[in-house]
Amino acid sequence: MSSSAASPSVPSPARRVLDWRLRFGVLSLVWGFSFLFMKVGTESFAPFQVTLGRLAFGTAVVAAAMAVKRERLPRGAWTWVHLTVAGFLLNALPFSLFAFSELTIPSSLAGICNATSPLWGMALSLVALSEDRPTRRRVAGLGIGFLGVLTVLGVWQGFHGLDVTGTALALLASFSYPVGWIYVRRTLAGSSHSHLSLTGAQLGLATLQLAVVTPLFTSVPTSFPVLPLLAVAALGVLGTGLAFLIQYDLVAEVGPTTAQMVTYFTPVIATAAGVALLGESLSWSTPVGAAVVLAGAALTQSRPRTDRGRSEPAPGTDRGPSEPAPVAPSVTPETARRARHGSRV
Repeated sequence: MSSSAASPSVPSPARRVLDWRLRFGVLSLVWGFSFLFMKVGTESFAPFQVTLGRLAFGTAVVAAAMAVKRERLPRGAWTWVHLTVAGFLLNALPFSLFAFSELTIPSSLAGICNATSPLWGMALSLVALSEDRPTRRRVAGLGIGFLGVLTVLGVWQGFHGLDVTGTALALLASFSYPVGWIYVRRTLAGSSHSHLSLTGAQLGLATLQLAVVTPLFTSVPTSFPVLPLLAVAALGVLGTGLAFLIQYDLVAEVGPTTAQMVTYFTPVIATAAGVALLGESLSWSTPVGAAVVLAGAALTQSRPRTDRGRSEPAPGTDRGPSEPAPVAPSVTPETARRARHGSRV
């Protein structure tokens, strides 16, 4: 989105409870552990149920923040139409795909696949965004990143021992994020609504989508084991709702360039958590390939020196760099403007 959207004021240092570095670390941990939470949740609940719970809890957190700040939902029929599409591409679809992928692949591999979002975003931006000119460094980063993907997949072994379907679903989920960001950039860039308002509506619409789909493909669980239920709640409250609020605050305080570096810590934490807590196996090609993917992704995000000196517009209505994922993608001004950036869960 463009910087014409409402720009929230940045809290003064006196009002901050934690230093931004600590909040950066919390965000990295939360998004990194989101893949573990999904894995634990899908052990007892269907993927659609995990995603519905995640979105419901995440929406509740953002709705509470909106109530505290007395934010109103956006107005305009077309705004809601565009937010419905954004909610599908940035939340309902990728969250569901990641949940399905973790039925057959390790959470660590899902986290690494999520790190490919900047690569997909870079490739798509060259086609869809005429103003986004490629540079040799960024094109090289694109090539290096996909070489890293092939290393993770062990292409020289013919993908031996790899669940192709699960991996493809995780890669498709990471591909969905930049598609959604480009859509947001083209349709909601001029919105005058606040970042928080748009994101609350987007998450709410994504929740409604899953609320319709889930009963059609799943049955009501016969039991609600405590650990998987807590994992789903943590995935929504921490990995979606709270993560979004922390990320937005970081972008407002230290700028999008520094805040988006969380993208490169998420797969590392996801891998460590999967191996240490879930006992997932790890071959040498996985961490090596992941390192190559992150190096390539970093190159695709590099900007010419003339660009670095320019001031970045204040955040207002778009999502951060990845989300990651990422993890709770949202429509925020800096994200839409920089749609090529990746990640988040």
